[in-house]
Order: sequence, then C-alpha cells, then structure tokens
Amino acid sequence: VQLVESGGGLVQYGGSLRLSCATSGFNVEQYAIGWFRQTPGKEREGLSCISGEYSSTYYSTSVRGRFTISRANAGTPVFLQMNSLTSEDTAVYYCADRRIPRWGKVKKRSADRLTAVQILCGSESGPDDWGQGTQVTVSS
Repeated sequence: VQLVESGGGLVQYGGSLRLSCATSGFNVEQYAIGWFRQTPGKEREGLSCISGEYSSTYYSTSVRGRFTISRANAGTPVFLQMNSLTSEDTAVYYCADRRIPRWGKVKKRSADRLTAVQILCGSESGPDDWGQGTQVTVSS
C-alpha cells in the first residue's frame, strides 16, 4: 500500500491550493480515502473523506463549504481542492485510507457508505495507512 501526497506549498491568505493523493498497491474501490491535517502539539484532524464506488463524502465543520474532495474516474488520485485559505489552515496535510469491510453489501446503501467514510475521518485511529504528508502554509 502506498499513498503519495503532492500539491502543498505556500499560498496567500484567501488563496487556493489543490492537493493530490496518488494511491497504489490495493483495490481502491473497496477503500475510503481521506485527508487529515496536523499542527504541532495537536492530533491529526480528519477533514474530508470519500468512498470508493459512488463517492460518498464527508466534511468536517472546519472545512465544509471551502474544501472539496473528489477522485479521478479510475479511483486515483484523490484530490482536495482548498479555497478561501486562512492562517488556521496552515498544517501538514496527510492522505489516509481505510478498507471498508463487506464492501459488496455496504456499497448498496448510501447511509452505510456515509458511515464508512465517517469512520475513516472520525479520529486519528481511523486509518489503516498514511501518506508521508505535505506542508501547506498560508501567509497573511
């Protein structure tokens, strides 16, 4: 399993960035993929997660309306479009994944797909695997 983030960097207040997470080594359709971020001294915060097939999505309250998660038709890469960035968005951003058990059954109900992505995004212990992280710095 490999997750590789790219697209981080320095951006001005109010600007935009798009992060990419390239995945390999597993059947991405049976996994939820998501984005977390971490600042010094704090736990990783789940921001947005997406299921494999059907692309059910979850957003935390801190980014809903500003960030958009999406994935290529092939399932990878997974993107995070970040708009209206502020200094509070400065952090290391991580891509993460979690296998969804019984996906053949889960994928048939939108409520179950949503639960699966919420489990990934819900805590630092949600993911099975992590990328190496990419730094995002918002200048004032």
